[in-house]
Amino acid sequence: MIYLTKAAATEIKRLQAKQKSNFLFRLTVKPGGCCGWYYDMSFDETVNSGDRTFECHGIAVTIDPESYRYTKGLTLDYSEDLIGGSFRFHNPQAETSCGCGNSFSLVSNLDADS
Repeated sequence: MIYLTKAAATEIKRLQAKQKSNFLFRLTVKPGGCCGWYYDMSFDETVNSGDRTFECHGIAVTIDPESYRYTKGLTLDYSEDLIGGSFRFHNPQAETSCGCGNSFSLVSNLDADS
C-alpha cells in the first residue's frame, strides 16, 4: 500500500488543477540521486500492465511493480516552511535518506527479496 497524507493529496490536486490535468499521479523509483535511488513524481494518463493503483483522499496513485518493491508502506506527506513547500517521503524500505529527502538507499537484503 502507498499512503498520502491529506496535505500531500491537497497539493497534488492543486498541481493537477494548475496543469488542467485529470491524469493519474504516478510515483516511480529510479536509480541515481545522492544515495543511489530517487523518487520521481509525474502525471500520467496510462495505466500499464502490472501497475498498482491506490486511491488516497481522492487521488489515484499509480506505481509500477519494480518501484512498488522499494516503496511498500511508503507515506507521502507535504509540508511548507519558510523556504517553501516540499513533499516528504517516509519509506520503511529505505535504509538511509539524503538531506533533500528525495534520494534514499535500500535495505541491503531487499534486492534478494521478491
